Amino acid sequence: MRPTPLPEKALRLGRTLIIADLHLGYEVSMAREGFYLPRVFHEVVGGLKKLLERERPKRLVIDGDLKHSFVPEWREREELKAFVEEISPMVEEIVLVRGNHDVGTLWLREFGVEITDEFEVGGWKLVHGHRLVEGERFIIGHEHPAIRLRDEVGALVKVPAFLAGERLIVMPAFSPWAYGNDVLREIVSPFLRAYDLSHSHVLVPLEDELLDFGELGKLSRALRDMGG
Repeated sequence: MRPTPLPEKALRLGRTLIIADLHLGYEVSMAREGFYLPRVFHEVVGGLKKLLERERPKRLVIDGDLKHSFVPEWREREELKAFVEEISPMVEEIVLVRGNHDVGTLWLREFGVEITDEFEVGGWKLVHGHRLVEGERFIIGHEHPAIRLRDEVGALVKVPAFLAGERLIVMPAFSPWAYGNDVLREIVSPFLRAYDLSHSHVLVPLEDELLDFGELGKLSRALRDMGG
């Protein structure tokens, strides 16, 4: 079964919808450091609910980093509880594949959330991607993949992207605050070091469509030739 990337930075795999890297509570963490950002909780939940209404999946899988802070605190806990209460009525099952930020989340089991480190569906193994595991085909998050492109006035802009290969699919972050890691310059996940991604397609979500920028290796060479 082949996963279908969606413009909303999600994957559809049969009757399963997959998202990654919501980083709920990010604004709270930034406020502790003296940086005050507008809360996007309602934007994130509202966008996800519209997607669930359209796709009508049986299961929602969050492929790691549902939350942001490494230090659990009550405001983040309230946000996670509100998230589950909003989403639970729309699916039969919510699965959290734990990421490196998902410390202190086992209490979500009280609300019916399945919490695991790996999850298999349709011949694919879902792991967050912050450490290597054995398997054949993977869907991961963690990397927040992005590429830098020049806009119409020549300025560099960073855009989130799927990296879609035969054995590895890397998902963009669902969080609007995760601006992304330019995978043409630096990589974070050990999966991207272990797998040859040169033939992976770069799919950029743009409003209600996905733009296919071709294979990562060819795109890298083209941008280098253009001085990008």
